[in-house]
Amino acid sequence: MKKLSLRAMPALAAILLVAMLATGCGSSGNEGPAANRTDSEKLKVGFVYIGPINDAGWTQAHDEARDYLMAELPYVDASDYVENVPENPTEAERVITQLAEQGNKIIFTTSFGYMDPTIKVAKKYPDVTFLHCSGYETAPNVGAYFGRMYQARYLSGLVAGKATETNLIGYVAAMPIPEVIRGINAFTLGVQKVNPDAQVKVVWTNTWVDAAIEKDAALALLDSGADVIAQHQDSASPQQAAEEKGKLGIGYNSDMGKMAPKATMTSPVWNWGPYYVDTVKAIKEGTWQSTPTAGSLTYWGGLKEGTVDLAPYGPMVPEEVKQLVEQEEQLIISGEWDVFTGPIKDQSGNVKVAEGEVLTDDEMLNMNWFVQGVIGSPK
Repeated sequence: MKKLSLRAMPALAAILLVAMLATGCGSSGNEGPAANRTDSEKLKVGFVYIGPINDAGWTQAHDEARDYLMAELPYVDASDYVENVPENPTEAERVITQLAEQGNKIIFTTSFGYMDPTIKVAKKYPDVTFLHCSGYETAPNVGAYFGRMYQARYLSGLVAGKATETNLIGYVAAMPIPEVIRGINAFTLGVQKVNPDAQVKVVWTNTWVDAAIEKDAALALLDSGADVIAQHQDSASPQQAAEEKGKLGIGYNSDMGKMAPKATMTSPVWNWGPYYVDTVKAIKEGTWQSTPTAGSLTYWGGLKEGTVDLAPYGPMVPEEVKQLVEQEEQLIISGEWDVFTGPIKDQSGNVKVAEGEVLTDDEMLNMNWFVQGVIGSPK
């Protein structure tokens, strides 16, 4: 894999321009950005990452999908990526611009805080297609994509609710934004489906990945009486904290049972590879459109599409719990039922979703309240 430096490479841009002129490449009026490629050219695809590619979490899941993309589509060169790019508008804009200048015709920006810089850079490069993960703004050459992780969160809540003996589950949470709030709520609904007496206590870290802070938060939750630790964080340190204390956990992003085998019962995981392949194909063929199809998102796939799933269970998970999860999963996949189906109350006991009603995609994507059973503030 080729890891890019954070320095601009104007010479490469010049070489690419000469090569384009020599081969007669040009934009076709009927084709979308990046569709105008010759058979002998590689379609360059770039990636911007919030963390390192070996974080065993969010970034690693995207990077494994990048490798999958190149394996599935031989005409794609997705070797350009930049790790550890902060959600600082100036720095993110510079890196995204760099990738565009280096000839990448499709650029995936894979963290929420890259949304505004992505939109800004896209205006300067109308012949480049940009895909932003977890945001909500689109443009003619910018799509917004995400996965219905709340579905896998709900399933993992079933596992956690069956496992807790103290009826207090700790949740180490990154940022108080709808994505994270939605996941906490779905997890709690799963917990309370099987254990109405259990509660989920949330601690905000205000960081996506900081192993030390995450571990401290998990230890504080364990000290307060929690005997299961769940997380919306990129490192496995909350699971490792649970293991050190002889407790159990629910990981996130990838199979964290590999890092904390005695604690981690399962992990809601991402599988971005098929989405990346389908999207790059559509862009190349000129059929891709940025038009939102689910709320404000161009793409929002879930269990049915395989975008989200559960990692293999640890040996401590009973067979009857696995069977229950399988039943609930099939119910979701069938479309007969989804997680945010009423009746659902908020923390104050107010009915937020009436019996028989289901939250719309827009309502889920803008969620800013906690369900009953969550301890903590959604702010």
